[in-house]
Parts: sequence; structure tokens; C-alpha cells
Amino acid sequence: MAVKLRLKRMGSKKKPFYRIVAADSRSPRDGRFIETVGTYNPIMEPAEIKINEEVALKWLSDGAQPTDTVRDLLKSQGILEKFHNQRMTKKESK
Repeated sequence: MAVKLRLKRMGSKKKPFYRIVAADSRSPRDGRFIETVGTYNPIMEPAEIKINEEVALKWLSDGAQPTDTVRDLLKSQGILEKFHNQRMTKKESK
């Protein structure tokens, strides 16, 4: 099962609100998902991003692939850098 970290659109028309979820890549955008990782509200100034770091790192280490937008959000929160550092320390210890 290929897992992706992607955005699930919520909110009303012209007022988007997104949940960052771990979902099977074959399921529809707003359909079934495995776990909620965080939220993203682009309407706020500046955009409000809340990501559960532990859950995001768990899914990344399990092989989940983030979409381009989610990758940018994770990068802005510093989570991708922590994930990269985790992987490098594991490789060095082997």
C-alpha cells in the first residue's frame, strides 16, 4: 500500500481549510484516510500551519511520500530537516 501525506480539503466554498492526512494513494482526495497529521489554513494572515511533528516523522520514516504542497509545508516547519538528520544519524551508526 503506497501511503501519501496530502491535503484533504475542508471548509466552505471560497474559504478553504485543509487537513494534512496520511492516505492510501488510490483513495480519492477527500475520501478515506488513515490518520490526521495536521491542519493548514491559507486564509489566515500569515497562513496558519499546525503539524503534529511526531506523527509526521513516523509516517515519513515508514515511507510515506508527501505531495509537493505538503513537502513545502513540512519544510517551512523544519520537519523535513529533522527527518533528514534522523536518517543521516542512523546511516552513520551502521
